[in-house]
Amino acid sequence: MKNSVKCIIVDDEPKAIELLKDCIGELYSNIEVVSTHTSWNSALQALREQEFDLLLLDISIPGKTGIDLLNLLPGLSAEVIFVTAHSEFALNAFKFAPSGYVLKPLNDQQLSQAIDKALERIQHKKLAKQPPVASISSKIGIPNNKGTDYLNADDILYLEALNNCTKVVTRQGEITSSYNLGKFKTILEKHSFYPVHRSYLVNLNCITRYTANHGVVMVNGDELPVSKNVREDFLLNFEKVSRTD
Repeated sequence: MKNSVKCIIVDDEPKAIELLKDCIGELYSNIEVVSTHTSWNSALQALREQEFDLLLLDISIPGKTGIDLLNLLPGLSAEVIFVTAHSEFALNAFKFAPSGYVLKPLNDQQLSQAIDKALERIQHKKLAKQPPVASISSKIGIPNNKGTDYLNADDILYLEALNNCTKVVTRQGEITSSYNLGKFKTILEKHSFYPVHRSYLVNLNCITRYTANHGVVMVNGDELPVSKNVREDFLLNFEKVSRTD
């Protein structure tokens, strides 16, 4: 199945697996269930060896819990949706940042909401892994009171909204531009910039740390806040950032 999302289902009840497969088949033509498992040792082997994007995981598995299973897979990059009859494990499951925690008996709407969120995250990851296009190295024109400065996008560390103007912080210094931040978001949309806050647009390649206070530290030492509503999505970019020079 071309360009499909590969899915693995782990549940100790074969009937529950068939129900999930039926629901996925009816709701999503682009999801391919590549394997299913009713025991944790079989599941562990598959999760270590197979390529997949999405894991539907039950909490109650004979021998170990689904959470135990994930603890054995610290480098897992696939999206996880817990599908379980046990609501009391939700807090422990949260540390894995799942796309959903769906309670049995299955509700199609709740399941589809979780899967939609997972698919959005998966698409975001795939786009982040694509090589940059050639045009990404082009100069960016920054109008200011001295004229227009032309910079490579990679030389811009971050941009800060200043009323109707924008402070552009570069590797060499600062420029106050007459463009507002919204204009720069459009200009830089094909480059590695992310709106961590309504007042800040940061170059992902110039981040050195994500702090315990939910901020980012740039290569020049400036610390900027990350809004609560974008933190989860923003952190998906860190794998990409860590691979840059």
